[in-house]
Amino acid sequence: MSTRVWRAAAASVAALAVLSSCSFGPPPPDESGEPPNLPSPSTDPEAANPSVVASVIAGDLEVPWGLAFLPDGSALVTERESARLLQITMPDDPMAAPSVDEVQVIEEVVPDGEGGLLGVAVSPEYDTDETVYIFYTAEDDNRIAALKLGEAPEPILTGIPKSSIHNGGQLSFGPDGMLYATTGDASDPDAAQDEDSLAGKILRMTPEGEAPDDNPFDDSVVYTLGHRNSQGLAWGPEEQLYATEFGADSADELNRIEAGKNYGWPIVEGHGGGDDLTDPLLTWEPAEASCAGASFADSILVMACLRGERLWEVEFAANGTVVGEPTASLIGELGRLRAVAEAPDGTLWISTSNVEKEQARDGDDQIIRIVAGGSIEGQT
Repeated sequence: MSTRVWRAAAASVAALAVLSSCSFGPPPPDESGEPPNLPSPSTDPEAANPSVVASVIAGDLEVPWGLAFLPDGSALVTERESARLLQITMPDDPMAAPSVDEVQVIEEVVPDGEGGLLGVAVSPEYDTDETVYIFYTAEDDNRIAALKLGEAPEPILTGIPKSSIHNGGQLSFGPDGMLYATTGDASDPDAAQDEDSLAGKILRMTPEGEAPDDNPFDDSVVYTLGHRNSQGLAWGPEEQLYATEFGADSADELNRIEAGKNYGWPIVEGHGGGDDLTDPLLTWEPAEASCAGASFADSILVMACLRGERLWEVEFAANGTVVGEPTASLIGELGRLRAVAEAPDGTLWISTSNVEKEQARDGDDQIIRIVAGGSIEGQT
């Protein structure tokens, strides 16, 4: 999704309010029998308002958490508390409803507060190895496991501290082919500063769960430390990694992640840590942020926020510097937002997370798909 198209889409997402009562499928037809739409599609690069169609493609979900796409374009979604792994497939017929199928229940999951079935990532070699990776809370720890759909998970990393809060849980493969994971401090802030603990870290490992030779700490999967509770990972210009992080009382963070750096928690929250600590790139007050998922749409980083009930968009130049001021969209329109991901076809998928706070609206929790005219290959 290009920068211009995403900006136009973000400006037009008020249309989602009309769709909030739909559980599945495209928007209902208008009086003419045609599906409603925003202004007509345009391929003119100067057009200010390419068409934007937003639809609720899955509803009545139970705390959807992770979101990742298979090579065929279908999406895998985890439900934190039910431990269900779902697959959402878009139909060839644009007027037909998507299929939402339960792949399996991960029996090893022991949900507890913010713990449960969390992140999911698809192997870069899925076409040959048919493997996905999941992050989940077990009886005694958090763990990461490899999984062939329908089969039992095979843990590749165990012993990640667990708690009813601050479990982290995001998984994502980087451009280097390594698997990255976020972990929270698991109610023990000092553990975030302990290089020997897996809590309060961003981890980097091989697909087998081993420490790569070029990791910053010898024989360790620890990549960075000093994190309170990171849950969003996204790679931007020049293959630079960025991570969202929940603050405590004063500053939610967006961090530029660099190997071996210390991001300060619990010594400092936000800026001002001194030479030995790395300041965040940007901060927000928690009431307007608490961002979980993160995904790049071309040069724009899109962050889905829980307490702030919005998307934050941050534009980056090719050299990785921030362009202008962050902008917000969807403020209060859908409630709490958790996951955000750009699909292989260029559409943007986001999820709500209202059920967990007993703030459910009609159809919650939902997965919503945003299509911007001219952004999909072959679309005119």
